[in-house]
Amino acid sequence: MSRHCQVTGKKPAFGNRISHSNRRTRRRFDPNIQTKRYWLPTEGRHVKLRVSTKGMKTIDARGIERVVAEIRARGEKV
Repeated sequence: MSRHCQVTGKKPAFGNRISHSNRRTRRRFDPNIQTKRYWLPTEGRHVKLRVSTKGMKTIDARGIERVVAEIRARGEKV
């Protein structure tokens, strides 16, 4: 599974690594993905999500119930 955030949808970005001699080779900028467990009080269970640190802030602001509902609306399994 590729490194992507289940909340924000962030994926790796690509760019160039530039050496001292100015040669360019491709590189990859990975998002800061963490695996985190959240408690869902309505279901009485924990869910494990792969979220970026920005996704964690989104969950803090909106609430886990609302974010999980949005993830399920997209068709992802939680």
